[in-house]
Amino acid sequence: MKKLVAIVNVIVWSGFWAFGYLALAAEGLSDRQLVIAALLAFAGLVTGIMAYMRLVRVTEDSGYARKSNQLDAAARARACRRGHLRHVLS
Repeated sequence: MKKLVAIVNVIVWSGFWAFGYLALAAEGLSDRQLVIAALLAFAGLVTGIMAYMRLVRVTEDSGYARKSNQLDAAARARACRRGHLRHVLS
């Protein structure tokens, strides 16, 4: 599964760059072709981000990469009570 996600990641990022370049730099294309290239580039961007985030999650879970430094709910509440961490939305 990890290899499949990695392969999908490479393919969709390649599509993003290829169709993004076509949408921005190509001359002589009709408006319809430009819109299609832009939509394919956007689809590559969204799918690439999702595949990359999936790869990050898989590597953290497998121990290949370090876990991100996020506080769990209890540690976050304890830090807020002590005044070391302020809520951004409050």
